[in-house]
Amino acid sequence: MTISKLWKYKGSRIRPRHKNNVMKTGALISVPVFLLLMIMFWKEHLWILYEKGVEATFKNFAFNVPLIVTSLSVSIVIPTVLLLGWLYMFRKQKFKKIYHRQKISRMILSNKFYESKSVKSRITGRMVQKITYFPRFYYRVKDGHIIIKIAMDMSRFQQRFMELGKEFENGFFCDLVSTDMEDGFFTYKLLYDAGKNRISIDDAVVNKGSMKLMKHIDWAFDKLPHMLISGGTGGGKTYFILTLVKSLVASGADVRILDPKNADLADLQEVLEGKVFSRKNGIMMTLRKSVEDMMRRMDEMKNHPNYRTGENYAFLGYKPVFIVFDEFVAFVDMLDFKERESVIQDIKQIVMLGRQAGFFLVAGAQRPDAKYFADGIRDQFNFRVSLGKMSETGYAMLFGDTDKKFVEKDIKGRGYAYAGTGNIMEFYSPLIPNGFNFIEEIRLAKGA
Repeated sequence: MTISKLWKYKGSRIRPRHKNNVMKTGALISVPVFLLLMIMFWKEHLWILYEKGVEATFKNFAFNVPLIVTSLSVSIVIPTVLLLGWLYMFRKQKFKKIYHRQKISRMILSNKFYESKSVKSRITGRMVQKITYFPRFYYRVKDGHIIIKIAMDMSRFQQRFMELGKEFENGFFCDLVSTDMEDGFFTYKLLYDAGKNRISIDDAVVNKGSMKLMKHIDWAFDKLPHMLISGGTGGGKTYFILTLVKSLVASGADVRILDPKNADLADLQEVLEGKVFSRKNGIMMTLRKSVEDMMRRMDEMKNHPNYRTGENYAFLGYKPVFIVFDEFVAFVDMLDFKERESVIQDIKQIVMLGRQAGFFLVAGAQRPDAKYFADGIRDQFNFRVSLGKMSETGYAMLFGDTDKKFVEKDIKGRGYAYAGTGNIMEFYSPLIPNGFNFIEEIRLAKGA
């Protein structure tokens, strides 16, 4: 067994002394500069002190007020400027690590995740508290992720150590990506500064049943079928849907567009002839036909000579079919009872049965009203995205009950995503350059 297998670097261990990490770092940088400047200003007086001694020097000492004011001002201002320059120009990421370790140490101490006993101080003779047990927390940053490892040492705090995900998310303003138990350590992996992982629209490509949406987020529709997109006006929902359409068309998929508003998506009629529908009858007909096509394909797959249990449509050479339905809730609200039941039944069959046959639904809605996503329909949307500003009720409708702290930022195309990992992450839709012509780009993608 090699040394690397016997010992793996876990990160910097968190100690009780780290509770004052920031202050200690500041003192380490600024105090030496302060002392050096003070010596330079008072060097003549210090030399006199050295030659005559303390008593003779102070006996004839006269206060030089301008010198005192100048020396103190310069000796405080310059170290402060140097400290700030070091932090924000050269060591911003280093400072974040120092600050993060301080936060973890203070969290451990404030939650009393330690044990102590009373001992007599050798200096003062008074009884003081001495820490006898402090948990082994390790912190490191790797590839844009914060990794925190906690030793599972059978202490009375062990169960609580495995429930700190939300504290870390909210304390570091990060997204919890994963948790893992390995080699006696419980590991939290968090992503911070998610905006750095944003990609351009040209990088949002489809490959082997998966679409790249951020550097660290893919919509693996073959495994996590169906997408639900929600967001208010101006949040970037339409541009995101157009981005999906462009990438899917470029991949050779059969894309069917349903746009009851007869708005931006409806404009794709000129490049996706016979695939774009805006009127009620056309939308309902397309949903019904999609269900019939799906059922027919399922029968064909069963009778295919290369059919194998557990394999999907791609294994047998079928193309995926995507039904892109914008403003689904608004459309259903316009229908009478019988029509509404018919549409919801078709939607339910697609989301329940579509994965194996390669039929996928992308539904957009300003508010994913629960009454139209009942009977477990919402849970079948394995990839969910919110874009722009939403109310707490809207987040609850989209993501269900969660104690995630949603933070609003005035960035178009920014929101949150649930990608089937069990965690809700900050999300940025692919960047679209100024003047980007979706109709022309989708025309080119179709001919590629």
